[in-house]
Amino acid sequence: MAVVINGRDLTVEEVIRVCRGDEKVEIAPEAQKAIQKARDYIEKKLEEGAVIYGLTTGFGKFANVLISKEETADLQRNLIISHTCALGEPYPRQYVRAAMLLRCNALSRGNSGIRLSTVQTMVDMLNAGVHPVIPRKGSLGASGDLAPLSHIALGLIGLGKVEYKGETVDAAEALKDAGITPVELAAKEGLALNNGTQMMTAVGVNVLWDAMRLLKVADIATAMTAEALHGITKAYDPKVQKLRGHEGQKIVAENLLTLLDGSKNAFDVQPTKVQDPYSLRCIPQVHGASRDAIKYVYDVVSKEINAVTDNPLVFPDEDEVISGGNFHGQPMALAFDFMKMAISELADVSERRAERLINPALSEGLPGFLTKHGGVCSGFMIAQYAAASMVSENKVYDHPACVDSIPSSGNQEDHVSMGTTSARTAAMVLDNAQKVIGIELASAAQGIWLREEIGESKVENLAPATKAAYDYIRTLSDPIDQDIIMHDELVKFDEMIKDNSLLEAVEKVVTLK
Repeated sequence: MAVVINGRDLTVEEVIRVCRGDEKVEIAPEAQKAIQKARDYIEKKLEEGAVIYGLTTGFGKFANVLISKEETADLQRNLIISHTCALGEPYPRQYVRAAMLLRCNALSRGNSGIRLSTVQTMVDMLNAGVHPVIPRKGSLGASGDLAPLSHIALGLIGLGKVEYKGETVDAAEALKDAGITPVELAAKEGLALNNGTQMMTAVGVNVLWDAMRLLKVADIATAMTAEALHGITKAYDPKVQKLRGHEGQKIVAENLLTLLDGSKNAFDVQPTKVQDPYSLRCIPQVHGASRDAIKYVYDVVSKEINAVTDNPLVFPDEDEVISGGNFHGQPMALAFDFMKMAISELADVSERRAERLINPALSEGLPGFLTKHGGVCSGFMIAQYAAASMVSENKVYDHPACVDSIPSSGNQEDHVSMGTTSARTAAMVLDNAQKVIGIELASAAQGIWLREEIGESKVENLAPATKAAYDYIRTLSDPIDQDIIMHDELVKFDEMIKDNSLLEAVEKVVTLK
């Protein structure tokens, strides 16, 4: 089954299927007609000698330089090769595939003036697994992602390097092996290919997808910590959440009650305390706020993956070519800066819960640093250091990139979004947050095991959902009696979050929202 694109109704889920699951892509028949109609209009304007930005003029500050009909093809090729200025490590494969898909989808709307054959060639590259190498650094996020998208277009014309069959090779070699003819760019095509927000959106949609799953995993980690620390579930009562009214808060409270339903460790009233600390009691409010933020980002991204973001835009029916600013990444920059702060907060409060498990002054009677042999063994002492380090590092990444702007192109482009930096730093924040929550999960599982070891509670006293999580963890990670190389254990928790296996194990028992 292929994902059919028309520039109008691509979904986040479909993007993930293509960029991670290698699902094939097709251009819808109605989109093919729209693309061709816009191209016919461009050819007509070219014949008429109309003055159109990027078609018969230079770019940016050179917009007042007229270009002859004979020079239009050179103009487009030069645009691409001169704009391939990105530097740094290459983007991961899934980000490149997402960017290629999103660019094809935007062009399928029929407002860019590109040839159908050119769009089809990019689709063919995507389906054949020919992925241009795109360095990560160098986009201002307006005029869109000029540098990274130029690297995609470079591969399209048979230049530069691509990732193909697991190796980095010359684009011309890969295209030949795949049976794809490189494109010779025609008038307007270079600008149609490299002017847009697809790189920042490709990174952001992948981070968003993983953040949506991490929201549930954070609730699971909270529930396991509540089991280990004899949490009070009354704070999650629906009546409390209703009085605040925020949807995310309601959902998190419901998830926590679902996860802890049937527990003999965490329940409404605890004989030793009246209320829990904020890192347990206020989780509906904290995780819920992050959940509402992620929902906002999902709505914004769902619009952007179907947006036409190049310039100028072609309106054949109205006989107009309009120079506008749809390439400006500000809507995504704000959303992705918001997203990374929402993800950071999941890690912030997770580290505080891990500290309560590890600190003997706060752990409700658990052995200090989660080891039975304190002194000769350090247990989880430095695991908390690692979590604290990553939480602190996230504070650096959380600085909003969108509040900065450096003018470019001779001050013609005098305000830029830096949205690609917002997306890239969101990916860094996500990776840290997954690792921090993994440390909490490891600590909570150790605490649950120690309760049984010291004769306070049995694993069978866990709620069905948290027991499913605990049992799955124990298929990969044994309880720690004597000190071991902690890195190797903590990597297992990071991986079970990233590959979604822990969440899948829990959702075989309960349904989480």
